Amino acid sequence: MLKLLCLLSLTGAIGGAVAQTGLAPKKFSSIPLGNINPTGWLMDQLKVQTNGLAGHEHEFYDYVSQTDWTGGPSYYSNLEEAGSYWFNAMIPNSVLVNNSVIYQKTLDFLNYVLDHQDTTGWLGPEVGTTKPRYLWGRYPFMFGAIQLTEVDPSLTDRVVTALHTFVELANTMLKAGQGVEAWTATRWEDFVMALQWLYDFHPNGKEDLLIDTMKRLKWSGVPWEKVFSEEYFPTTAVENTPNPFGLPLTWHGVNMAEGLKALPSTYRFTHNQSDLDAASKGWDLLFQYHGRPSGIFAADEYLAGLEAVRGTELCLVVETMFSGSYLYQVIGDPKFADRVERITYNALPATLTGDMWSRQYLQQQNQIAAKNMNPNPFPNDGAYSNVFGLEPNYPCCTVNHPQGWPKFISNAFLTTPDQKSLIHLYLGPFSTKITLASSNRVSATVDTLYPFSDTLTTTITASKSFTYFVRIPGWVSGGTIAVNNGHAQPVRPVSGLHAVSINAGTTKFTLNLPAPITIESRPHGSVAVHRGPLHYALDIAHNQTVLTRNSQQPLAVDLEFDATAAWQYAIDPSTLKFSTTASSSAKLPSPVFDSGKPPLIITANACPIAWPVAGDTFVSQPPTSPACTGAETTITLRPYGSTKLRIGEFPVFKSS
Repeated sequence: MLKLLCLLSLTGAIGGAVAQTGLAPKKFSSIPLGNINPTGWLMDQLKVQTNGLAGHEHEFYDYVSQTDWTGGPSYYSNLEEAGSYWFNAMIPNSVLVNNSVIYQKTLDFLNYVLDHQDTTGWLGPEVGTTKPRYLWGRYPFMFGAIQLTEVDPSLTDRVVTALHTFVELANTMLKAGQGVEAWTATRWEDFVMALQWLYDFHPNGKEDLLIDTMKRLKWSGVPWEKVFSEEYFPTTAVENTPNPFGLPLTWHGVNMAEGLKALPSTYRFTHNQSDLDAASKGWDLLFQYHGRPSGIFAADEYLAGLEAVRGTELCLVVETMFSGSYLYQVIGDPKFADRVERITYNALPATLTGDMWSRQYLQQQNQIAAKNMNPNPFPNDGAYSNVFGLEPNYPCCTVNHPQGWPKFISNAFLTTPDQKSLIHLYLGPFSTKITLASSNRVSATVDTLYPFSDTLTTTITASKSFTYFVRIPGWVSGGTIAVNNGHAQPVRPVSGLHAVSINAGTTKFTLNLPAPITIESRPHGSVAVHRGPLHYALDIAHNQTVLTRNSQQPLAVDLEFDATAAWQYAIDPSTLKFSTTASSSAKLPSPVFDSGKPPLIITANACPIAWPVAGDTFVSQPPTSPACTGAETTITLRPYGSTKLRIGEFPVFKSS
């Protein structure tokens, strides 16, 4: 089926005439790495990551410390993604926390790879070996190399020359049907994005070759416009559903998370609005049928539907964040930014321990244990998948997860294509410095505890007047802005962005972005609880057992968590009450995404119910209209991202 689709499409796409040439502009432009920095609690969170597993992998974790990308013996598959995943993630991490040791490791990685590019143009650990040559593992390397040129422009000529040489080889391989296996066929969009960076900034007279290679990548890969169409999109968990294309990896969670970028990247060279329409519709279908209150979607290897015990892979979380940022830049729909922010502040921290030394492979909405599960609710993943550890189930998330926070930060501000305006996209504590059009030097500092507070104070200094835009999330109700100590006025966002007129000199404004408690309907009559960007869950008290400890790094442990308190409750949604102990001048605890640490709670009237488990490892579906088995009580819900065992989808009852 894939070969037939490719043949038909290739004939039309490459052989036929097109009405428009070149690349269509994005709605918004990204800002080079290093110009946007975290402050406050967000800087602390990135330091926690750097002091945890991510920042020490180069010292002891074989797939990094002995990676074959730099001449070592270690790799975990012929996809050759381990080293390049780490490289792509730790460049922005090291830059944003100013860690010179890790930054130098990434420079050494780059130099080794470029020094060993062979005479054919091939880049990577296959050089000088008989290993198969698949294109995919190079794509994270390209993303990393591009980021390094943003930080150190003196690297640009060398990187650009190497990439152009590789593109010539890749184009020849694609013409010969080489370099594409099943995984590469799903992830072609990442190479297209790297090619578009070359086209936009360093075409070197090779525009036709770059466009031709983009087209060949698309038509040698899976047809994402069909995968994301309503006609073919699966509306339930897929383990018992035949794939209509004979391409089961199109329903693989990480492939789908990366594939979300395919149609917006395609639009740039096709100029077809239908590509953007299909991308937007596919996003909606994915979350309608497989979405989670934590913002992410479920795929315990493959799409997993709506049941609260099914899993979501950590790689999927960080890839969806990155894809959502790109979708916003190309399309400009605020729904992408709203969801990325929700994923970042809920699903991402929930699947790592507070100190970020241990991570899961799969997280669950209703997670009553994290242990070697028998039985196991994941049809295609192992019993160890929700253990918090060094590399539970598969090693990919160990090397890939560190991109999540840094790339969220580096995409928090954008510019308009004419470079005249600055857009603050993701809300949180940041600072940025940039020179806009007409040599307008601008700095912006955002002082806030958001998402643990509704208030953000922004101070902007500019050499010339301009229009600044700030995103107002869709969950805000009654938001106000007060400029230069003036009276608070209602925010009036257009397409999610509120415009602020900035004069030369210093401008200071305060946003107040309150949000009501909202209830999300979930399967079996259950509900999930939200306020603003945060999802709230019952934080189940638990004990901790060390299952194994790495011999080289004793902080790298595999942990079992078992509940030590009751969790079998129904709640009355009409009784929910929000409260906070945070003041605008408060300093949040570190790490903030740990049990009991966030200064926000929601209380609910609840009653104990009969709610069975499967073995002692996972909970059954929420019972519909359960009877209370004991006296009513009050339970406390806390931000989902701080919970490691939890109930996030509750049965309901009516309190007396």
